[in-house]
Amino acid sequence: MSIVQDIITTYRKPQQVFAGLLDGEVSESRTLAILMGGCVGTFVSSWPALARQAHLEAKDVTDLMGGALLAWVFIMPLVFYVLAMMLWGIQRVLMGRARMDQVRIVLFWSFFASLPFMFLHGLVRGFIGAGAAQNIVGFIWFAIIVWFVTSGFKAITKLGKSHD
Repeated sequence: MSIVQDIITTYRKPQQVFAGLLDGEVSESRTLAILMGGCVGTFVSSWPALARQAHLEAKDVTDLMGGALLAWVFIMPLVFYVLAMMLWGIQRVLMGRARMDQVRIVLFWSFFASLPFMFLHGLVRGFIGAGAAQNIVGFIWFAIIVWFVTSGFKAITKLGKSHD
């Protein structure tokens, strides 16, 4: 399936998409590409808020974008790898045996598939500013990621039971 179709299907049947992603050997290059796509998408989603901040504080928007680029494209991928290791440890203790590459693809795809709500969050931050609307959209985005990760872990568990 195409990436857009996979994202849409993730919102309807997340375990089906994760089963497809986890089927066979998980490619590290594909996993990294998904993570980098999510980080670049999040960087792009921050542009309206950065433009608003630059306008309100009379700052240069390129300086703000440079900082956001450094954070989202160079630093956050490393943070996501550390988070994946922590989730792998938690998953091993609570749910059973999962491979590290499976946990990474679940976390990174969950982040990538939640980009539509990250874009909405960026628009709310940029056009409305801080407030209840931003908090509500941010909470919905976080809940979607948790839902996707949980569904991915269930798919890993189901895959492990079918291979026993």
